[in-house]
Amino acid sequence: MNGQMMQQPLLISSLITHAERHHGEQVVVSRRVEGDIHRETYREMAVRSRRMAKAIAALGVQAGDRVATLAWNGYRHMELYYAVSGSGAVLHTLNPRLHPDQIVYIADHAEDQVLFFDLSFWPLVQAVAGRTKTVKHWVAMTDRAHLPADADKLPGLLCFEDLLEAQDDRYSWPSFDENTASSLCYTSGTTGNPKGVLYSHRSTVLHTFSISMPDALSVSANDSILPVVPMFHVNAWGLPYAACMNGAKLVFPGAGLDGKSLYELFEAEQVTVSAGVPTVWQALLAHVEANGLKFSTMRRTVIGGSACPPAMLRKFGDDYDVRVLHAWGMTEMSPVGTVAAFKPVHAGLDQEALYGVMSKQGRAVYGVDLKIVDENGAELAWGTETSGDVLVKGPWIIDRYFKDEGGDPLVHGADGDWFPTGDVARMDADGYMQITDRSKDVIKSGGEWIGSIDLENIAMAHPGVAMAACIAAFHPKWDERPLLVVMKKPGATVTRDELLAFFDGKIAKWWTPDDVIFVDAIPLGATGKMQKNKLREQFKGYTLPTG
Repeated sequence: MNGQMMQQPLLISSLITHAERHHGEQVVVSRRVEGDIHRETYREMAVRSRRMAKAIAALGVQAGDRVATLAWNGYRHMELYYAVSGSGAVLHTLNPRLHPDQIVYIADHAEDQVLFFDLSFWPLVQAVAGRTKTVKHWVAMTDRAHLPADADKLPGLLCFEDLLEAQDDRYSWPSFDENTASSLCYTSGTTGNPKGVLYSHRSTVLHTFSISMPDALSVSANDSILPVVPMFHVNAWGLPYAACMNGAKLVFPGAGLDGKSLYELFEAEQVTVSAGVPTVWQALLAHVEANGLKFSTMRRTVIGGSACPPAMLRKFGDDYDVRVLHAWGMTEMSPVGTVAAFKPVHAGLDQEALYGVMSKQGRAVYGVDLKIVDENGAELAWGTETSGDVLVKGPWIIDRYFKDEGGDPLVHGADGDWFPTGDVARMDADGYMQITDRSKDVIKSGGEWIGSIDLENIAMAHPGVAMAACIAAFHPKWDERPLLVVMKKPGATVTRDELLAFFDGKIAKWWTPDDVIFVDAIPLGATGKMQKNKLREQFKGYTLPTG
């Protein structure tokens, strides 16, 4: 016997329709590439999104075609989120921080038909436009008055606002199967070519429901959300969708991601929630600390992408009364998998113990199941210090890569199919996961594992350290041992011996790094993560001292 409920597909267009109808007066604020601050309501955004859906159809875009973007976080980019996916086409957010050769490869692999770009990326567009095979139209995300002076270098260049002006909003969002592809993101893998992750309308809407929950990102109509995480990085962790679902105010920083620009926008727009990777917050905290500032409205921030150093948790909490929501996921997971929200069992803990909970990547949100297995695939018990490989499954987790690149990625077992994340972690007795390493970053000293993340977190708690990466280096006796690569804070004086002594009493003695190398900069990837593969290549001939 079936239930007697209405059947309605879960479509991304339903989010902007809901926002227009029930939160039409709520505003979306954007710092534009043109230099000013732009404001529009959800009602105005919905109208413009419908007009843009008609505009891309006029360019020949059909259901299933890929439409690419090279753009910062802004209102035009968000209008494309809904115009493209809502019309049945596939939104493909390209990462502008990639090398032009990678941009060309990804655009060709995706078979992008139209590419929209912010003016910041005009030089990048000029570098790749003549090399892509499938892009038929290039659209500058601006008005005609701000088109590049040398726009004639790209014959046929179109203007975003011109496309809108040519259309009205007499358009009804089409209805189709909720499993239809909605958007496409490519992984930022450190080896081989990036692989595409193709999301569906169903997976995106279900993910949006889950991250909106109180024990996840807790999105509300009373929030003012500033996503620092880029809209080209796993759809800004789903926040542009969650904001529409819940009627929250959105504040987009555009290209102004330095500490001063972010802080000014936080204060001017009374931001309550933000989200980004740890490297972004370093710059913001440095600006706030140097100028004796405080946050007047921000009370929580979501930190993910890589492990948040405990020192950063304490800085936000103790000095600025900002709660850090430590989260974990990946492109293949849409991306949110866990959030370190508290349980009743944590009531009554002192602040130091609470920071211990917050430093973990957290517990699974509804819709994600995860387990930690040993090298033989056997599930490890919760509440032990043993680490293993993290496997996940759920309705917004990848089944296979776009065009079946790399073959079948899943681990098949008696309890179903699981996706191997490549992370190494342990689980506490309450179900809170703590990532100890990436599988490719684990240091095996004499056959025993040493987690690099723990060592990096300790090093970054030193007042003179701005950033630290721990990699394996060759050791004549133990095969490999930890080498700490450190970037000092400006003006700081810290020595090798001082830093090594800083580890005393914080970890098992044999985990202590064997050596420290100070560098001017640590390489970061396109999403702000440390590129340990480049450090391993840089120091591959380095032999650790034996004394």
